[in-house]
Amino acid sequence: MGDYFNRYIPNTPDDERRMLKRIGVASFEELIADIPQDVRFKGKLDLPKAVDEQSLKRHISALASGNINCEDVACFLGAGIYDHFIPAAVYDIISRSEFYTAYTPYQPEISQGTLQAIFEYQTFLSRLTDMPVVNASMYDGASALAEAALLTVTAGKKKSNVVVSKTVHPEYRETLKTYCRARGIEVREAGYKDGVTDIDSVASLVDEATASVIAQNPNFFGQIEDMSSLSGLAHEKNALLVACVDPITLAVLKTPGEYGADIAVGEGQTLGIDMSFGGPHFGFFASTEALMRKIPGRIVGETVDKDGERGFVLTLQTREQHIRREKASSNICSNQGLCVLTAAAYMSLMGKKGLTEVNEHCAATSHYLYDKLLESKSFQPVFSNNFIKEFVVRSKHRSIEHINTSLFDYGVIGGLDLGKYYPELERCWLVAATEKRTADEIDIFVKEASRVCSED
Repeated sequence: MGDYFNRYIPNTPDDERRMLKRIGVASFEELIADIPQDVRFKGKLDLPKAVDEQSLKRHISALASGNINCEDVACFLGAGIYDHFIPAAVYDIISRSEFYTAYTPYQPEISQGTLQAIFEYQTFLSRLTDMPVVNASMYDGASALAEAALLTVTAGKKKSNVVVSKTVHPEYRETLKTYCRARGIEVREAGYKDGVTDIDSVASLVDEATASVIAQNPNFFGQIEDMSSLSGLAHEKNALLVACVDPITLAVLKTPGEYGADIAVGEGQTLGIDMSFGGPHFGFFASTEALMRKIPGRIVGETVDKDGERGFVLTLQTREQHIRREKASSNICSNQGLCVLTAAAYMSLMGKKGLTEVNEHCAATSHYLYDKLLESKSFQPVFSNNFIKEFVVRSKHRSIEHINTSLFDYGVIGGLDLGKYYPELERCWLVAATEKRTADEIDIFVKEASRVCSED
């Protein structure tokens, strides 16, 4: 029976016999008797021979060294995940042992630290979005957007479709379609002009059955959208506006609350979270008070105990683990406690002044890079380019895949090949430059990209 266990599980044969006896079976085979033979694995796993611990560590280290670390190379890839600077104090705060196992705070009397962290996070996001209600526990930006769309249909009477701009992240739109397909909700996609949402296209798609208009700002191309016009159009047609936003840019852009959004969602990675090969990250969800009892996830509230001392509780938790499943607003079950703690630590350390400076540095860096790429004569402008940290250029001669491969071999991570998502944008490059990129890195990037483009 020892064959079923590896050497790192400290159960001795005697331990195994006692456990089997306690549950009333004579052998491991008897324990798994209900599993049909035809679905069981036969034979032995095709694994290499065992090695000593030192050799294994050397092998794993060699495999890991094949990865590119963005601390060692310059990253110009954005498309929803960005290489922002994270202060060392953030890591110090979240590495405290009481936060390592932060999970769902079911018992508020013994979860005050976790609850306060979520409460502070909600407060910061409320100020950043200028929205009165912020929840916790969204998986990521894509699912937060999809949950927002479902909410708008639930909130609206006789609503059966949503209108989403094609300038919204392509993967977010795919997630939206997956969620809506199961609920019989029609997803209509509005076109774009010069890199921003085509207002006329939106207007032609909105009707009495439209629950919401969904737009992203800055959008997937890095462009600044006219969210006020979209808000006015949506409300004129008795629909809600769902704004998908990059939270760090709200320090300088008009906030969702200012242009009348009903719901603001997005990916929180820019608020102090490592890129981590694409995750784990967290989504955020803010809304007006009118929608408060319909939002998914949880809301932590502030109260006082019997002695008048400040305390925290789960004020709203309209999800299936706490109420009847059929009455739940969502089936979100996890708690992004450690991620939202990270975001709260980052926002508290940066403050309004720090977040503003991050955006100013991003704007200066990205515009410098944009100008240099155009000066190289190897790239052309695509849109009017009202952007903060991300923009689109078109390669005159070479494919984006070829350029990125050459840059990677040189130790630089290039931008996104937009042609993979938008056929009409063949040879178009979505490039990002955050406050971490230096003038030297940009000059090298432009030099190498231009060299590749001019090759015979």
